[in-house]
Amino acid sequence: MNPRGLALALLALPSPALAQAYQCTPPARIGPIAPVAPDGPPRRVAIGGYTLALSWSPEYCRGEQAKREPMQCGGASGRFGFVVHGLWPEAQVGPPPQWCGGAAIAPELLRRNLCMTPVPWLIAHEWAKHGSCMARSPEGYEKASAILWRSLAMPDADLLSRKDGLTVGALRQTFVIANPEWRADEVGVLVSPRGWLQELRLCYSRRYLPVRCPAERFGPADATPLKIWRGL
Repeated sequence: MNPRGLALALLALPSPALAQAYQCTPPARIGPIAPVAPDGPPRRVAIGGYTLALSWSPEYCRGEQAKREPMQCGGASGRFGFVVHGLWPEAQVGPPPQWCGGAAIAPELLRRNLCMTPVPWLIAHEWAKHGSCMARSPEGYEKASAILWRSLAMPDADLLSRKDGLTVGALRQTFVIANPEWRADEVGVLVSPRGWLQELRLCYSRRYLPVRCPAERFGPADATPLKIWRGL
């Protein structure tokens, strides 16, 4: 089934978003989240496509943020591989839309999506900054993110990390093998200044179909050496 057909089929699913995590046990309930403060001006512009940013959790959790994110990094609620950083609308021309306003996200909706994005404040931030410019409600935004997330088979980054001479291109090819409807030029990769995998950034058209990434989202060339922190 192609991505669009799969997305339409998944729209009918009532179940909450589940992560492609090593394990995940969301808390029974979650308290309110502090209001999200904008980090820039509102910008309402025409949408030309989307980026689904998928963070490699072990790399995120190897720094100081591990102390601040007990669910994602503490181990008590689960161990995570790739997780959803956010679904971002991209502009047809120029800077992307942001901070378009909208209702606050409810604690129960946060809780239901913690296995997809295991950081409560990040879910609230992504809705307020990005989702409010592409969906009418937090529920609609999280549903769109979950549909795309569930449609993907993630590469075994843990296994790849043990490969001698690993390159960014090898990661892209592994993703494409697992997801034959994708091409390597539609898979963006973000690496740290020291060459460690941080994120996949998957490029979509306005119809949520895979599309070639522009240079700024594609990231390093295929021949670039890559390291992957396992963290386990």
